[in-house]
Amino acid sequence: MYIGDWLGKRDLLTPERLALVDDSTGLRYTYRQLNGRANCLANALRRKLNINKGDRVAILARNRIEYLDALFATGKIGAILVPLNWRLVTRELAYMLNDSGARSLIAGPEYLAVADDLRAQTAVETVIALSGAPDQGRANCAYDDLLAQVDATPATEEVGLEDFHLILYTSGTTGRPKGAVLPHRVLVWNSLNTNVGWDLHGDDVSIIHTPFFHTGGINVLTIPLFHAGGAMVLMKEWSPTRCLELIARERVSVFFAVPTMFQAMLDAPNFSQTDFSSVRFFISGGAPCPVPMIKAYQEYGIPFRQGYGLTEVSVNCFTLNPEDAIRKAGSVGRPIFHLDARVIDTERRDVAQGEVGELWLRGPTVCAGYWNNPAATAAAITDGWFHTGDLVRVDEDGYYFIVDRQKDMFISGGENVYPAEVEHVIYEHPAVAECAVIGIADATWGEVGRVLVVVRAGMELSEAALLEHCRARLARYKAPKSVVFVDVLPRTPSGKVFKPELRERYGA
Repeated sequence: MYIGDWLGKRDLLTPERLALVDDSTGLRYTYRQLNGRANCLANALRRKLNINKGDRVAILARNRIEYLDALFATGKIGAILVPLNWRLVTRELAYMLNDSGARSLIAGPEYLAVADDLRAQTAVETVIALSGAPDQGRANCAYDDLLAQVDATPATEEVGLEDFHLILYTSGTTGRPKGAVLPHRVLVWNSLNTNVGWDLHGDDVSIIHTPFFHTGGINVLTIPLFHAGGAMVLMKEWSPTRCLELIARERVSVFFAVPTMFQAMLDAPNFSQTDFSSVRFFISGGAPCPVPMIKAYQEYGIPFRQGYGLTEVSVNCFTLNPEDAIRKAGSVGRPIFHLDARVIDTERRDVAQGEVGELWLRGPTVCAGYWNNPAATAAAITDGWFHTGDLVRVDEDGYYFIVDRQKDMFISGGENVYPAEVEHVIYEHPAVAECAVIGIADATWGEVGRVLVVVRAGMELSEAALLEHCRARLARYKAPKSVVFVDVLPRTPSGKVFKPELRERYGA
């Protein structure tokens, strides 16, 4: 069935069709060429590094063609890829490597110093340096040298739908990241859902700009479009002006971004001169899309689709057709083809139409749970239903509206930030007696963190000192941007911090 070997099948069906345009190098690759690269890496991992089915291979790199090599090579041999968020600090990355038990780490040239530190703190046996590194001596081996020792003989392993392919770490609501385990089943069914729900086909061209450590980079369009036989344009780093140039030059037909990116493109100096005649539709996700922005794009003849997804149930769970973008503004649409949805109350009963409840999802795209965390898995999945934690309502036409995000979570620059994880770090400061983190509106990032702090009696703490403490221990997008010192935090009768009151009083 070619489970895991996406490129192997494409090599048989459409070997000479354009598959990838690498914007950083200007090189263009057919499906046969991409498959040959993936076969080489698969053979190198298995023959030279003894990586076999079920072994974990981590990668810490920006978007580049070797990332795709790793994604498809691990799929071929049944290994498990662990993408690492390059925005994180060393101790966060070390936790993920130790938790996953990754044996090898592929590192981009920008991260070899970090990889060196990680090797000393984890059980990683081999660091593979990608090309462009100023000092590859830090690594056990260089990527190009490793691949030169093998050939492109087809590399396959008996891989089933329930065998694991990805561990994607999400920020934890209890202070520790959780590794969502995605079997091959999830990738296959998400692709089918996406291609059927969005009508993707082999003539489509899109742009990869979302980081590959994010489910959006892999699952929104990359695997689905390769499944359909289309072409992707790979951007190492996103910029609105360059993105618009690529849309026109490569005749892009479908494109995904978050609302802040669409706004940046709208504000770019070359927007009004861009040729959008190839575009079939744009897809917005990650946060609510403002109606004025949708209308601005529609004036240029660009339809908008909107949707909703999450790492644990793959990323394409709902779809809102372009013709409903204004009529159903604020809606994420209806559940995609092979997915069931429920809206339940606190007693786990279905709510009446129009009432607010928690969104539960069930289908073949639900993850296999959390790596090494059976308690979190049991809490998140009941009889196949995944508890999203998002509050929704459904209107009379069956359209879903997100009322509130996962209780206290906020989104900064398209990335989920969980206050409990940030608070866990803040409490490490000796002068902090109590703290609470909330999200506040920000013109650039959508939302940023603000921390409310009660200082320990007899101690002193400045805003600058606490922010520096956070920046040294957290990814930049997670670190709060402001501090408010208070005498006491409001609490519920059960003793929990009452964050709705904090948001009301300090959320401006």
